[in-house]
Amino acid sequence: MGVSLAEVAGACEVNANVLHGWRRELQEYGPKAFAGNGQRRVDESQVAELERKVGRQALEIDFLRRCLQHVEEQRKLQALDSRDSSTRTSKRK
Repeated sequence: MGVSLAEVAGACEVNANVLHGWRRELQEYGPKAFAGNGQRRVDESQVAELERKVGRQALEIDFLRRCLQHVEEQRKLQALDSRDSSTRTSKRK
């Protein structure tokens, strides 16, 4: 063809680095490059699924931390109640 990448970039008013990236993507993914229309390559959909999984796990961890905090508060209250009741019975003797 005889036209340099820089000439094409200038004619299209696109940065040459962008054209390099597009060329690299085309070489790497072939017909699956530039899927568009909401189509994702497999690796991108796997990343999205893993991000959803991490989000769910973060919610579960937060829930379990709050449950643990509640249990610890209940144990402290029970300890205080049992100490108070034993103090009251010893004072009556």
